Amino acid sequence: MKQERTFWVVGGDLRQAQLAQLLARDGHTVCTYALEQGTYAAPDALVCSMLTGIDRSDCVIFPLPVCSAPGILSAPLSEQEHFLAPILDFLSPDQLICGGRFDSDTLHILSQRGLQACDYFEREELIVANAVPTAEGTVQIAMEELPITIHNARVLITGYGRVGKATAQRFAALGAKVTVAARSCEQLAWADTCGLKRAHISHLPDLLGGCDLIINTIPAPVLGRDALCALRPDALVIDLASKPGGIDMDAAAQLGRRVIWALSLPGKVAPITAGACIRDTIYNILREAGK
Repeated sequence: MKQERTFWVVGGDLRQAQLAQLLARDGHTVCTYALEQGTYAAPDALVCSMLTGIDRSDCVIFPLPVCSAPGILSAPLSEQEHFLAPILDFLSPDQLICGGRFDSDTLHILSQRGLQACDYFEREELIVANAVPTAEGTVQIAMEELPITIHNARVLITGYGRVGKATAQRFAALGAKVTVAARSCEQLAWADTCGLKRAHISHLPDLLGGCDLIINTIPAPVLGRDALCALRPDALVIDLASKPGGIDMDAAAQLGRRVIWALSLPGKVAPITAGACIRDTIYNILREAGK
């Protein structure tokens, strides 16, 4: 990989702002677009109000997720809304385009323009690295929202993938009584080897009534109305699953259950770390592509 490159960081939250700064500190030329309110976090990057020259950059990096709504660039730090298609019109087919969680509509728009993109959130190294700030952020939310200590709290974690493992480990280390509910025999075996209580997800209704905190990591329906009815009124639910999530939010509101849908935690609790994880993954992608 060449020592010096030109990167464009387009849209995103503080993770992308920090990513731009880290790339600039590594000696690269970095331009940002649709990141105006994050310029304080990336003082060494060039702030661009137009896309002139983006087609000559070595790599264009879109946010995680790429879109906040169909066809709309995820750009919470921008002062205006940005449609994705006009931005893609400026790019060329020989460019490396990276982003996180390209939805089907975005992939179709890319295909229409002969563009190919690499989804950096499908990379195992980034998923694993992202689990750490997600888990730590979950501990922070629990400590702020629960009227009891984490020590001796009865915590149920649904799902035991990368995020579930990192989260269970940290709550157990703080003295919580952690139970893992999962469908996979492999995941249940891993929970057992880590000294955690375990239960098949089909037994979930029997577990909920005794929990102080439920943490969902499964991006599929897990807690519907019946399950929410089984919760104690003072129990806290934290949903870490990406859209569409795993909690019936309408039912939770009607029943008065406390649910926090904690999306994009790495960007909120540890944007520098999250930005560094994305940077390292981008470097890996460039290296593997021989660029």
